[in-house]
Amino acid sequence: MNKLIEESLERMKENGLKHTKKREDLIRLFSKEDRYLTAKTVQQMLKKIYPSISFDTVYRNLYAFEDIGILETTELNNEKMFRMTCLNDHHHHHHFICEQCGRTTQLEMCPMDFFKQQLGNAQLNSHRFEIFGICSKCLEKQNKLD
Repeated sequence: MNKLIEESLERMKENGLKHTKKREDLIRLFSKEDRYLTAKTVQQMLKKIYPSISFDTVYRNLYAFEDIGILETTELNNEKMFRMTCLNDHHHHHHFICEQCGRTTQLEMCPMDFFKQQLGNAQLNSHRFEIFGICSKCLEKQNKLD
């Protein structure tokens, strides 16, 4: 079992969430995907293993995992999307998110240094910075179709 899955299962336990095979498979699914997924996409992927899994079950677990920090969210095209939190990356970073496939790329530079200079003595409590666009793989596919 990889470290990200182990850390996620431990976080579930610490937060009183029962360890079930479905929840473990949900974590495994996200650990293999380096992209944001919609709840509907997750349900379709899990239906291969659990044909009768309901959207409500998927939805509840996604939000439970978000609440305890296993998953993070963003909104794209007015739809909430989920991805595995960078649990094992304990350093500050941001993401580029592909609007077509949801794939993410970690960005090491933080623009907040610039804004801190602009804001003087203001107290900054948190921030979130995401860049949206089309990744090189999707652009490559697009160019082949043109």
